[in-house]
Amino acid sequence: MAKKSTEAATESAAFLTLSDLKPAKGSVKAKLRVGRGRASGAGKTANRGHNGEGQRSGRSRKRGFEGGQMPGYRRMPKINGFQLVNPRQWLELNVEDLEQILLPEENELTYDLLLTGGLMKIKHDGIRILGKGEVKRKITVEAHYVTPSAREKIEAAGGTIRLMGAEAESK
Repeated sequence: MAKKSTEAATESAAFLTLSDLKPAKGSVKAKLRVGRGRASGAGKTANRGHNGEGQRSGRSRKRGFEGGQMPGYRRMPKINGFQLVNPRQWLELNVEDLEQILLPEENELTYDLLLTGGLMKIKHDGIRILGKGEVKRKITVEAHYVTPSAREKIEAAGGTIRLMGAEAESK
């Protein structure tokens, strides 16, 4: 039985030759022959318009090129109201503010303390400690980012810094 099926397959394959192969209908289109007279519909200027850089041979246009005018991707940031895609809202505190936020008996500034105290809002993404001012007592600070000058001033007063979030994991 297997012998009959192989014979049938070889017979049908024998009728198919390379000359029978053709591209799918509609996939091959005739090339537009430009510059072959007015009757062709693409004569004289050969669909390139009149004069200018675009009509010359060897011209290649860069992506985003707008004829010499400032391209859109360079104009965008200058437009009023240009918004960052992912803006971050930080609660920025200076070293001098730490003395005012904490009560005299408190010596630790934490995320939870700022939330319960009403300084930290839901819109804030985290806490950044900046270096303006001086600190006179030993304070433990919990923040997402601390500037080098702020770190120096807090540690000089005998305090410590605990980083939160991705910055803490990277260090």
